[in-house]
Formats: sequence, C-alpha cells, structure tokens
Amino acid sequence: MAKFPGIKDLKDLTSTIADSISQAPARQISIPEHYDYEPGHDHEFMARALKLAEMGRFSTHPNPRVGCVITKNGVVVGEGFHRVTGQAHAEIHALKQAGKHADGATLYVNLEPCCHHGRTPPCTDAIIKAGIRRVVIAMEDPNPKVNRAGISALQNAGIEVETGINTDSAHWLNRGYVKRIMTGTPWVTLKIAVSLDGKTAMENGESQWITSEQAREDAHRLRASSSAILTGIGTVLRDDPQMTARPASENNRSALAERQPLRVIVDSRLSTPTDARILSQPGEVLIVTSPSELSDAALYTQTNVEVTGCEMTGGSINLMALMEMLGEREVNNLMLEAGARLSGSMLQARLVDEIVVYMAPDLLGSSARGMFRVPGLDSIADKLVLEFRDVRRVGRDMRLTLSVKSDK
Repeated sequence: MAKFPGIKDLKDLTSTIADSISQAPARQISIPEHYDYEPGHDHEFMARALKLAEMGRFSTHPNPRVGCVITKNGVVVGEGFHRVTGQAHAEIHALKQAGKHADGATLYVNLEPCCHHGRTPPCTDAIIKAGIRRVVIAMEDPNPKVNRAGISALQNAGIEVETGINTDSAHWLNRGYVKRIMTGTPWVTLKIAVSLDGKTAMENGESQWITSEQAREDAHRLRASSSAILTGIGTVLRDDPQMTARPASENNRSALAERQPLRVIVDSRLSTPTDARILSQPGEVLIVTSPSELSDAALYTQTNVEVTGCEMTGGSINLMALMEMLGEREVNNLMLEAGARLSGSMLQARLVDEIVVYMAPDLLGSSARGMFRVPGLDSIADKLVLEFRDVRRVGRDMRLTLSVKSDK
C-alpha cells in the first residue's frame, strides 16, 4: 500500500502537518485488480486526511478544517481539502480528482460529511453518486444540521461507514468549531511574550522586542489561524498596535493567509482613538462598549469598524456575555492578546482554554511589568491549575503551550 513519509506518531496531529501538498490531478494511476483492504491502514490514510485539513487552517473560518483522501485497493486516487468558506468542500475536491476511480473506492474524511444545503450542496449526495463503497470518518459533526444525519444518509444508500479513526487528533484540529457548536462560545487561546522572569514590559512600558523574530513569526501564524483577536483599550492606548496577522520577515510573506482575523477591542468607555492604527488596517474591527456609550459610535466613520454594546457587570464588560456574542458571530478560535488586567480577568472567569507563552532567555528585573493581574488568590488552594501540553524551542526562545484545567 501507499506510504507517506514523515508520519511517526499518528496520534500526534503536530506530526501530520505537511509543509506542502500537491493538488495536481491524479494521472496514470495503476489500480490493483483485487481489493486488498486492511483495517490497520485506516489510521495512515486518516493521518493523510488530517494533513490536508491543516492546509485550510488560515482560510476556512467559520467552517471546520476538513481533508479527504480516496483510495482504491490501497492506492490513493484522489485527495483534497476545504480551502475557503463558500467553495467546494474537501470531499468534492477529492472526488473530482479521483474521477472514475471513485467507484468502489474508500473515502477517508476527518469530519462527518454534510447532508444539508448550506453555502454548498450536500457532500453525501456527491459521495453516493460517485459510487463510493466505504466511508471512514474520524469524528461525527456536532452541528445539529448534521450530527449523524450524514452517516445515516450514507448507510441508507448501502455504503459501509466506520467512525472513530484518529478521533482525538480530529477533535483537536477543530477544537474551536466543536466548542462553539457545543457551548456557543469560542475556543480561547491566551498568547503572551515574556522574559525568563515572567515580565512582559519594562516599568515604562517598553516591550519591543522581548522575543526573537522567529518567535514573532510563529505568533503571527497563530494569529492567522484564529477567527478573531481580542485586546483591551489599555493595550490600544499604550501600544497603538496593528493586531494583524503578518509575517515578521519578507521570506515568509506567502505563508500567511490574506484573510485578516476580526479584531475585537474591549472598550467600556468608548475611548478608542478614531485614528488608532488598529482601525486602519485591513480586516474588520469590532469595538465592544457599554450600551450607554453607543451615542458616540458615529465618531467612527471607517467602513470596516463596528461599535456594539454589551452587557455590563460592575462597570466592566461582562466577559461571558462577550464570549457568547462572539460565538453568535461564528468565531471559532479567539486569540487573546491583552494586558495584565484583561488577561487576568479572562483567566479568573475561567474563559481561557489554553495559554501560549513565548519566553525569552532574558531578565527584565523586579520593577518590570508582570504577566497577569488575578486578584483573590489568597492561598495555594486558590491557584489556577495549568498543564503543560507542549514545550519547544523557537529561535532563541521557548514556546510553552499549556491547557487551562477547568477545575482545581
């Protein structure tokens, strides 16, 4: 059967990310005469589908990331991934590439095929029409419009369906989509750059640059894969940031998607300067303020800027209400890049799912600014519990990825 180089641990999605994937049409494929399906091969073909799905990580928002592989007698005859919302899904690209070889073949896809008319026609109809013999699915789609209805449609057409192959990797790849569908709120990643002694800026606010160019490049890729970026008015006033996904070097300019994540500013008093750089960059901006401040919304004349009111609690934006608002706007993955106050409030409210720390091997001193402001932690028993999920070197820095545990 076909082998794919570079796959060592099929349970580790990070080992299945391809640098580049050819989308050239299949040509001169030699199909063995006898069907030699072996169950143990399913994980390898599903790993390939996950590789393909990762290729859409910058551009599928708000749709999930989906890849598809079609095999005939152990040979890959078609593959594809969902590139942009509103365009063909992964299954359609793979079926087109497979052509006549799809008849009697096995189709691997990391998410249950859709069975309803949305922005595109149902993929189940195309799979049935192509004569696919067997469909292997990593995970069911939690979307109520699908949620096993796609599986039922295939089974009712006489197609053999198997689920649960590389399910953990499939869930992780689409964790933002799954969380939004299941809870109505986005997956929140808190990103922060710090020194070895846990400082984010000098006492006077100077912070450029704590980390290396390689770390900043990596962080921009993280931004690009997010649906939205959340920051606070303090950061806007202090740093006048752009908050866009952009390469740190010209060499990697083509690596990032053209789509810019939605930029969200938490600004309860509506004090964002009308000439702030964050408002003039490509992409949409949402300023979230107190309903009592909406009378001044007309000051922002930029066509890409929207001002909206949000429920307040004790003079501040109700952060849970904000998360629900973003969920209604189909934000799957939210990247939090803010100061110690907003970051601390999000942590305290248990609204952060993971923390990505870029740590430089430098010391900024005791008077420099700290990472988070989290009041009310009076004893060890009150601590916020984290768990290391990944630690790796990026340039001269370390990237620490930690899961935030839901309970102590």
